[in-house]
This record gives sequence, structure tokens and C-alpha cells, in this order.
Amino acid sequence: MMGKTDPRPVLVAAAVLGFLLFANHAVAAETQQLPTPKPLPTAGADRQSSIAPEEPTGEITLDRAQALALAHNPELMAFARGFGASEAAIVQAGVLPNPVLGAAGENLGNNRLKEDGDRSTVLQLEQLIELGGKRAARLKLAETGRDLAAWDYQTKRADLILRVSVSFIDVLIGQQQQSLAEESLVLARLFADSVSKRVAAGKASPVEETKARLTLFSVEVELEQAKRELAAARQRLSSLWNNPVPRFETAVGDLERMVTLPSREQLFGRARANPDLARWGAEIAQRDAAVDVAKAKGVPDLTLTGGVARFSQFNDTAYTVGVSIPIPLFDRNRGGILEATRLLDKTVDQKRAAENRVHTELTNAEQRLAAIRVQIETLRTSILPGAQSALTPPRKATSWASSDSSTSSMPNVPCPWCAPSISARWRTTTEACAKSNV
Repeated sequence: MMGKTDPRPVLVAAAVLGFLLFANHAVAAETQQLPTPKPLPTAGADRQSSIAPEEPTGEITLDRAQALALAHNPELMAFARGFGASEAAIVQAGVLPNPVLGAAGENLGNNRLKEDGDRSTVLQLEQLIELGGKRAARLKLAETGRDLAAWDYQTKRADLILRVSVSFIDVLIGQQQQSLAEESLVLARLFADSVSKRVAAGKASPVEETKARLTLFSVEVELEQAKRELAAARQRLSSLWNNPVPRFETAVGDLERMVTLPSREQLFGRARANPDLARWGAEIAQRDAAVDVAKAKGVPDLTLTGGVARFSQFNDTAYTVGVSIPIPLFDRNRGGILEATRLLDKTVDQKRAAENRVHTELTNAEQRLAAIRVQIETLRTSILPGAQSALTPPRKATSWASSDSSTSSMPNVPCPWCAPSISARWRTTTEACAKSNV
């Protein structure tokens, strides 16, 4: 006959569980005292305002375009999500291993021992105690991953600002080209009509009318091309804030504005602060943390076991306590440590290569910008004044078309639509200067 229920097994099991959890927290206490590194600029800060900027329906400035892209660009949002995921990884890296609850029974189906009541039931609890600073190493690795994700966000943010600036300049250039083409079309139509009247009056050869009409057709084609290029540039710009159909009408800006060129020391100082280079510090820190994780894996973990055994034959209870630890005879994670070390060395070399590449690209860009500025000054001081004098022959041609002269040959008309080389050169140089300023 079974006696009264003994409450001691329950109390002992609770005591064992409390001891195991206390031991695990004691081992992990050092990681709870680790200082939290200073966080980098928070990803998604450009979208934290309560009212997101909306695309205007009239004029748009470069600052407004950049604000729209920073608030609505889906690629930048994806990097912000990645930063949030890295913060969640820090939370997961700091959790403790779960305890393992097990139960076992003996002689449950033995008919011979069934009558004798020789049965035993064991309730057991195991807790893994991480040694070697594994939890601290995991936390450090996760935190460096968070810092690297923040730098990746900043890199993408800077790249987006650059893309918006270049696309905005393309829109300004497209607007300028369309305006010039429209002015050229007005002059070409006026001149073609005047020539047609002279031909009808018998004062000019039909060949001159054909030339004028061909010039008019060429200007019309140029205007249509300018409209299509402007529409494509507008769409490229608005797509950066996730709007395939632009709502703005006009981009406002000055293509001919010249920024002050900083000194070489200032340029390279700014380059060192560029996210493309600054992120390598976080990359190296992450690789160094990975080495610590690999070294910690080489340290075997301790497993504490505690339980209660119940013997039905004697109506008695016994308590069990055990300790186990792997013997590191074969696997000390030497390969993992060597791999992590080699990857750290690789990252250091990659940082040096990136610094050298940026130094070279910056030097080349500085030289290109200086050369473009010389071209701009040459165009302003030499070529453009000569081009201004080219406006006189069209007036002469208009006078010729409206006069009673019977001269059979039309004056040479080096007007804007007849001299595309100067216009193309000015456009190319202005575009290069504007984009170099960015």
C-alpha cells in the first residue's frame, strides 16, 4: 500500500533547477557588464518625421528632391530593415541556453518484476554552462555586425544623394536643351517662311527654300529628341523616390554655378570620413570578433545534471547530480580559428586596397575637375563672345529674306541650329562641370 505523498522530490527538483540557472547566470555575468559601444547614426532617421515629404506639383529644388529620395527610396528602406535585423541579432546573441528536462522509467513492461514492484522513474534536468567567454564573443560579433550594417546604410544613403544630384542635373540640362531647341525652332520657321515668300515672288531660287526647309526639319527633330531626353531624365529622377510618373513640372537650379574647389588636404580628409572607407573599421572589428568566437568554440562547455529517482518497490526517493564535459582530444576548432584569422588578414589588406583606390580616384577626379574648369573659362572668355557675334548673320539673313534683293544666293547663316558643335561642346562641358561639383 502506498504511503502519503512525499513533497520532498518536488522541493529538491525546484532547488536543483534554481541552482542550475544560478550557475549559468553566474558564468554569464561578465557579459552583462560589457560596455555598449557608441552606436552609429540610426538607420531610417530620414523617415522618422511624422509627416513624410511629398512631391510638389510645380517647381522642385535639389534639396527637396534629396529629401524625397531619403524618405521614400525602397533600396534605402531595405538597408534600414537590415539595420533593424542586426539589432535583433544582438538580442538573440545574449540569450542563455535552454535547460533540458528529461524523464525515464525502468522495468515498466517486465511481468516478472511487476508483482514485486521493482520499478523506477527518473526525472532529470540538464543545463549547459558556456565556458571560454562564448556569450561575450557572440555579443561582440553581433554588435560589430550592427555597426557594419549602420555603415552600409550610410554608404547607401551617400550613394543615393549622389544619384539624386546627378539625375537632377540631367533634368536641368534637358530643360535647357529643350528651351534652346524651341527658340531655334521659332527662328527656323520664321526664316523658312521668309524664304518661301521670296521664292513665290521670284526673288530667290527654289533651292534656297529647300535648304531652309531641311534646316527647319532638322530643328524639329532636335526639339523632339530634347523633349524625349527630358522626359526620360524626369522619370529617372522621380523613380529615386519610388514614383514612376513624375508630378513636378520644373527643376530649379543653376548649371553654371561654380563651387570653390577645396584644397588637397581637405579633399583627402573628407575621403577618410566617407562611409566607403569608414566602414572598413567596422569590418575589421567584426572579423576580430569572429576570431574570438572561433577561439571560444575551442573551449568545451560544462553540463550540469540534477534529478530525482523514484523506486516503487521501496517507496523511496533518491537524488542524482552529475557533471559532464567533453574531452578536447581531437577537435579544438583549430581550423576555425585559422580560418577566422586568415579572413581578418584579408580584410586588413582589402582596407589598404580600398584606401589606395579611393586615393587614386580622388586624385584623378581632382585633375579632371581642374581641366573642366579651364574649359569653362575658355568657353566663357573666348568661344562664347565669338558665338554672340554669330547672332548677327541670322539678322542679315532675315533682312535678306524680306528685302527686294534679287541675289540668288542666301547668306551663310551660322545660327544656333546651324552650329551644333558649339552647343554640344558647351553642353558637354557644363554637364561635366556640374557633375564634378557634386
